[in-house]
Amino acid sequence: MAGSETRFAREIRRCAAVLFVLAACLALAPQEATAQEAFYRGKLVTVIVGDPPGGAADAYARLLQSTLGKYLPGNPNLIVQTMPGASSIIAANYLHKSAPKDGTVLLMPQAAAIMAPLFGNQAAAYKPSDFVWIGNFDQATGTCSVWRGAGVSSFQDLLTHPAMLGAVAPSGVASEYPRSMNALFGTRIRVIHGYEGTGQLVLAIHNGEIQGACAFMLSALKGPFRNDYESGKLFPIIQFARKSEELKGVPHILDFAKTDEDRKLFNLVYNRDTLGRGIVVPLGVPAERVALLRAAFESAVRDPALRETAERAGLPLNFMSGAEAEAFAKDLANVSPEIVARAQAALDFGKNENEHLKSLAGKLNAAGKDRIALTDEAGKPHDLRLSDAASMIMIAGKPGDAGDLKPGMGCSLRYAEPDLVQMLACK
Repeated sequence: MAGSETRFAREIRRCAAVLFVLAACLALAPQEATAQEAFYRGKLVTVIVGDPPGGAADAYARLLQSTLGKYLPGNPNLIVQTMPGASSIIAANYLHKSAPKDGTVLLMPQAAAIMAPLFGNQAAAYKPSDFVWIGNFDQATGTCSVWRGAGVSSFQDLLTHPAMLGAVAPSGVASEYPRSMNALFGTRIRVIHGYEGTGQLVLAIHNGEIQGACAFMLSALKGPFRNDYESGKLFPIIQFARKSEELKGVPHILDFAKTDEDRKLFNLVYNRDTLGRGIVVPLGVPAERVALLRAAFESAVRDPALRETAERAGLPLNFMSGAEAEAFAKDLANVSPEIVARAQAALDFGKNENEHLKSLAGKLNAAGKDRIALTDEAGKPHDLRLSDAASMIMIAGKPGDAGDLKPGMGCSLRYAEPDLVQMLACK
């Protein structure tokens, strides 16, 4: 009997302890909610975009600006700030080193920027683990897309014909994808750097300077550039990251993997855009605030008004929670040193990759096999060299050669100092 009473007493004490803890938690919950409401009330939350304004990333950030505040305690106001440069690395450096670590500054980066340190990019002053994922609007489908009639109609064409694709900087996927495909598949792509964003790339495509770019997520094709996409003028020839049923007949990069090691390599190099429309905060934001931001982000993405606006703008919503995005990013980076070494070799930036080019536009005065004379828009004459190996010539949006050049043509070009033409587009 005494033993039974002792066991009974122990159970009473255990239940009492559980009830005490539960009561304490319930008492703290409203206090915590009140504290967070007090923190956010009257605050200004900044959403930084690592791309120039006018693109799809900016459009997604505007959706967040209009909706997130009503799902955060205290209903703070939001602003969007663009911080382009080095394919989002400048913005990621700022978030890591300088931004407040209190949940008032969020970043929508290019996924490639977050993973840049893994590939030995010295410009990135952080590690992938220095960011906490709040969520992801769109498990994105990346593409290399080209202009109809510009001389490239399929991925196979890249294996047999020289092609000229544009990019912002060597650190972005628009440069990394074609450069690595040259190394891994033997494609014959020349990458022209120095464009300020996807909008300027499209303008260069329209002007016949380049044939396309690997800068177009499907959401961008269906959003800001939908007129060109829906008319069939700008069309994908290969897809990356989330395989889209909408792009039937367009090969996915994983279709070319022959071994499990290939799949791991391709996944690391090409499938980062699964996190293509993600939101991160710096490591150090209090855990309870991260939880609030994640819950508010999920509520915002499910908000009927936001979804209606996104549908009208052609912006896909393939939601990924913050925990899921963080797990994906961790898994992406968790590969063997051998795979990382292969990826770094494929992405190695050679001296002949045209990182720094100068631009000119004007009227062609004379043209020969290995030189051209051009007067720029200010009336200044220029004498420049052509090279069969280094110079890519486009005539009215199609590949050409020096024999097609005629005095009087209007031309734009990019050249490497002192005078070697890399890209010449004339009409």
